[in-house]
Amino acid sequence: MSDNKENLNEEEIKEKVENKEDFESKQKNSQNEDKFQEINNEEKGIKEKQNEEINNEEKGIKEKQNEEINNEEKENKESKERNNKEKDNNENSKNNNEKTQENRNKEDGFFKKLYNSIVKIEKYPDMAAQGLPKAISYITKLVAILAIVLCLGMVYQTHGMIQDGIKYLQNEFPDFSYKEGTLTVNSEEPIIIEDSPVMGMAIIDTITEDENKVNEYITSIEQSGDGIVVLKDRVILKNISVTGTINYNYKDVLNQMQIQEFTKQDVINYANSTQIVNIYISVFITMFVYAFIMYFITTITNAILLSIFGYLTTWIAKIRMRYVAVFNMTIYALTLSIILNILYVAINIFINFNIEYFQVMYVAVAAIYLVAAIFILKGEFIKKQQELMKIAEVEAIVKQQLEREKEDKQEDEKREKEKEERKKKDKEQDDEQDKSKQEPEGSNA
Repeated sequence: MSDNKENLNEEEIKEKVENKEDFESKQKNSQNEDKFQEINNEEKGIKEKQNEEINNEEKGIKEKQNEEINNEEKENKESKERNNKEKDNNENSKNNNEKTQENRNKEDGFFKKLYNSIVKIEKYPDMAAQGLPKAISYITKLVAILAIVLCLGMVYQTHGMIQDGIKYLQNEFPDFSYKEGTLTVNSEEPIIIEDSPVMGMAIIDTITEDENKVNEYITSIEQSGDGIVVLKDRVILKNISVTGTINYNYKDVLNQMQIQEFTKQDVINYANSTQIVNIYISVFITMFVYAFIMYFITTITNAILLSIFGYLTTWIAKIRMRYVAVFNMTIYALTLSIILNILYVAINIFINFNIEYFQVMYVAVAAIYLVAAIFILKGEFIKKQQELMKIAEVEAIVKQQLEREKEDKQEDEKREKEKEERKKKDKEQDDEQDKSKQEPEGSNA
């Protein structure tokens, strides 16, 4: 009995021990499970936090990117608008330049140039840009008008002189004759008339051959203003409207008219006939050729001297201009002075008067016009420089915007790279966590 009891006790004790061990092992397993659960919960919390942080970062990055994209779009719109404005300005400036070039290339008529030369000084550069031949052609026409006015005046005066001369010949002048280029007056002494009805002072000497004596006669009529010197082979005229004297050789003039000889009575008969018109035509042609050459040379000389003054003025005004352009402008600047000279000649046809400082006024008026044109050109040059500076500023702003856009693109690329690197790191961390989870589960098994 006792042995059975002991065996039962031992068996009970073994069962209790086994139950205890099972209980302890169950306890350990439950504790391990709790720990794993805690670890899993912690890992889930960490993952959730990381996901939240990543989502927040992504949201922030997206918001920033959207803001940057919106800002870039705004800047691009503004830059496009500026570029469009700049293009419009450039197109307008090109169109204006083309129009101005077309206007410059257009050949204005003579009277249009005449009007612009007096009234619109700002047109001088455009007219000068048409070239030297156009300027010479213009001044030639203007000088021709001056010569025509002078010649008409001379013809009118010649007609009056002939009428007065005929009366004088009939009543007071001695007999004379002409043959084979030589004029002979029946007078042993020179005839000097201080106030002749023909032309101011008249000196008639068909005997002398002394050139010194002839020069004295010329000096006398030049001092009187108007005069005529009648010699045996030629006649010398001095008119207040013309610089210097005019020489007519009898042989050259009368041979053209097919006149070989005549007497005093022949001259009176001829003057009263219709053939006198031939003399008027001859006087007009001869005077026109002489006056045109003299006035053209004088005008070109004045233009050269004034253009040198104008070229120096461009240096003072700090404008780079070719001498030819300044010379062309000088020709147009002489317009008013030449017109004043034409009026002066025209008035002198009917009223004999002298303006003492007319030549000074002639040069001064042209100089004023030329200087005014140069300074107007300087003002236009400054305006063009300001326009070019504005264009340069716009180009600099556009350049800065392009550089900024380039920098923004580089920053976006950096951000994308950083984002990719973050994703890679997150994946690596997830892989490590998965491995760490698998290891305790394997040891537990």
